[in-house]
Amino acid sequence: MLSHYLTMTLAVLKRRPFYTAISLFGISFTLLVLMVITAIADHALAPMAPESRQDRMLGVHSATMWGEGNQWNSDAGYLLFDRYARQLPGVETLTIFASYQTVTTYLGDQRVSSALKRTDAAFWRVFDFTFLEGGPYTEADVTEARFVAVITSASRERLFAGQPALGKTFEADGQSFRVVGVVDNVPDIRMTPFGDVFAPITTAKTDAYKREIMGGFHAVVLARTTDDLPIIREEFNARLTKVELPGKDFTSLVAPFETAYDSLARESPFGDRKDPARQGAKLTLFLVIAALLFVTLPTVNLVNVNISRILERASEIGVRKAFGAPTRSLIAQFVVENVILTLAGGAIGLVLSALVLQAINQSGMFAHSTLAVNPRVFGYGVVLAIAFGLFSGVYPAWRMARLHPVEALKGGPAR
Repeated sequence: MLSHYLTMTLAVLKRRPFYTAISLFGISFTLLVLMVITAIADHALAPMAPESRQDRMLGVHSATMWGEGNQWNSDAGYLLFDRYARQLPGVETLTIFASYQTVTTYLGDQRVSSALKRTDAAFWRVFDFTFLEGGPYTEADVTEARFVAVITSASRERLFAGQPALGKTFEADGQSFRVVGVVDNVPDIRMTPFGDVFAPITTAKTDAYKREIMGGFHAVVLARTTDDLPIIREEFNARLTKVELPGKDFTSLVAPFETAYDSLARESPFGDRKDPARQGAKLTLFLVIAALLFVTLPTVNLVNVNISRILERASEIGVRKAFGAPTRSLIAQFVVENVILTLAGGAIGLVLSALVLQAINQSGMFAHSTLAVNPRVFGYGVVLAIAFGLFSGVYPAWRMARLHPVEALKGGPAR
């Protein structure tokens, strides 16, 4: 039966190449846009090194203080984490680290800019970096404020012309660091672990950060099990109610531990910085609505094209109904035809997506990123193509299959 449907589908598509071309263009272009966006989001948020244990990770990446007529939005401060995030129940490891800063290294007359991130030693236990040379700096290095650094392979290329860097020194931000490790590059769209150069947090030029509740720092916990995640959230939120806020202008503070997606949602126009509850559902709802609106126009256009194409086959429908063809058989035939058409358009869209993603990689738009149609993204594409085919094919098929044989033999319903 399926082979029969396939043969008829190919014959129908060849009969009107213009309609077929329009349908294929609409399907492939729609899927191209959705697949490129999905691939970028997947590369930014999906579990992958050095964040491959995201199922057990929560982070605080923003903080909000407010009072009557006042609001302060920024990163949290080191003191907030050092005083209130230590010894949380269910936490295997806690890391506190600074937002990266752009620093300059001069190599003769060449100026090299790097993203410097100062971290504690626990940073290397929470994130699973791949070391190409040496290893991470230690607790002793951080405690004694030793000027040691871990650099990425891209930094090794820029600073040492790709030669082995272990034990060598370089200057950044007016400070001299000795390389103790080299790691794989981190895509800059993964903002939490991203950096070009990593150094002990205690090498900062001033220790004023140790006394600040707000500003410049992030914290990430690695939970013992996924069951510990809600416990960590609740305990930290409870502790925040006891924070001594600076001055009399602020009365409340929100800085919850949350997933990377929830953190992104909190920063979006739909997020509520004052609500400690998870914000991801709001962003998900917006994205679903936006995607539905985006595919509505091509779906409607494809429905109209399908109706026009099926109307041309009204006499065929009439003959088949006159000989006793059941309605469900006719509907199944038209739906299968449309799904095959959309899968063909989906295949074109996936090929175009791969080419566009390759062009984005070559452009350097996202540093150290290798965007691709991986199996997960490919699966999304197949599901979207099938859904597209079903939604745009069911109504025209149902409408025509219900025609009375006499009406169908006359060329379809009156318009």
